[in-house]
Amino acid sequence: MTSESQDNEVDVVAEDTQKPAKGGKDKKGSFWKELPVLVVVALVLAFLIKTFVIQAFYIPSESMENTLLINDRVLVNKLVYHTRDIERGDVVVFSGVDSWDGEVRLQEPTNPVAGFFRWVGTAFGVVPGEKDYIKRVIGVAGDRVRCCDAKGRVTVNGVPLDERSYLHPGDVPSDRPFDVKVPEGRLWVMGDHRRVSQDSRAHMGDPGGGTIPVDQVVGRAFVIVWPFSRFDTLPIPETFAQPALRALGGATPMVAGFAGAVPLVLLRRRLAARGKK
Repeated sequence: MTSESQDNEVDVVAEDTQKPAKGGKDKKGSFWKELPVLVVVALVLAFLIKTFVIQAFYIPSESMENTLLINDRVLVNKLVYHTRDIERGDVVVFSGVDSWDGEVRLQEPTNPVAGFFRWVGTAFGVVPGEKDYIKRVIGVAGDRVRCCDAKGRVTVNGVPLDERSYLHPGDVPSDRPFDVKVPEGRLWVMGDHRRVSQDSRAHMGDPGGGTIPVDQVVGRAFVIVWPFSRFDTLPIPETFAQPALRALGGATPMVAGFAGAVPLVLLRRRLAARGKK
């Protein structure tokens, strides 16, 4: 092989080895150019999911112990109440804007950048929302919720609740008496740690008698996702499945509807019979 051909071969090899290096730089440059777009897309998707589907919430207080502990993170289903009604026993997150004072005081962000990061942290359940509350639904519209009966229990429509499975150890069902008829479109809610929870009982002097509006409910907390050691679901306790309780709460409106409809049907038939005569 001549010296000229060897030089040509060396040049070709040198060119071939340089091309991948140049391509690698292009790819790195392309990645950094695309990174802002990826970040924006991720934030938009997170915003859509947070707004319409599922949102993570941070537990800042002890009002739901021992069901939920401080620093727990829960996922809240925002779609479930588009397919079914809110049920007794559900653990719900709701907004207390313009009504209840926050159980945990948070310092307001001092600038727009800090405000943005607060929003992102709230969206991902890293920091609590000052006006978001999490409580258990005890009574729904039409229920009469009372405390306490002769055995110190909360009753709903005269049916006593066995709250031992979720009530904080050592707590009584309520340290103050109450007797409330839940208005239409509202809920009576209580924390599982009754001794410290600032729930419906603490707001009986407010408009609504301590009840909260259904349209302020963000969604149903259904699972603890952090810390991993506490991963668990949040089912409705057995006591809310009592047949007598469900019959009173669910069947009464239907029975009343039939009771009101029957006289109207009979009257219509009589009028029709007279018309034929």
